[in-house]
Amino acid sequence: MPAPAPPRLIRFHKPYGVLSQFTPEGRWRGLKDFIDLPGVYVAGRLDADSEGLLLLTSDGALQARIADPRHKMAKTYWVQVEGEPDEAALAALRAGVTLNDGPTRPAQARRLDPAPDVPPRDPPIRERKSIPTAWIELVIREGRNRQVRRMTAAVGFPTLRLIRVAIGPYTLDGLAPGQWAPQPVATTGSGGLRG
Repeated sequence: MPAPAPPRLIRFHKPYGVLSQFTPEGRWRGLKDFIDLPGVYVAGRLDADSEGLLLLTSDGALQARIADPRHKMAKTYWVQVEGEPDEAALAALRAGVTLNDGPTRPAQARRLDPAPDVPPRDPPIRERKSIPTAWIELVIREGRNRQVRRMTAAVGFPTLRLIRVAIGPYTLDGLAPGQWAPQPVATTGSGGLRG
């Protein structure tokens, strides 16, 4: 009897304006415009107006481990915000902020200076000449609806652009917007996915 095929895992750099589902809806495009692979499903989600790493897999157990907040897989975001966050704002994010659905878990937060080298967004963000922008890196281990945007707004710095650059051991490295690549499944030593 042949050995079962290893679980298929796909890394995808989701562009702005694309839903975390295969079917388009309203003004948003679907994943079927980019990925033509039968039998893979999204593990977790990323809002249509956010960009970055989306994982898809053919393995239901792996999908649950990646997506379920109980596994506390770290998600790393680069966030362009309106204004220039000071140490007090970053400290508040690190401590956890209170949102309308309760306090967030403590996060890792730091300024990215210089700004990260990221591809331009299509369409570009709205910038106001009188208000500077800055980039921060935010690492969270939960996944509430629009959580990162709500966190930065809670400390006074609205999100203009949001890019997820990593989920646990998996990163965007080497992927341009709209590109996908197969990915070996990480084992315990590189991100704690097993178990």
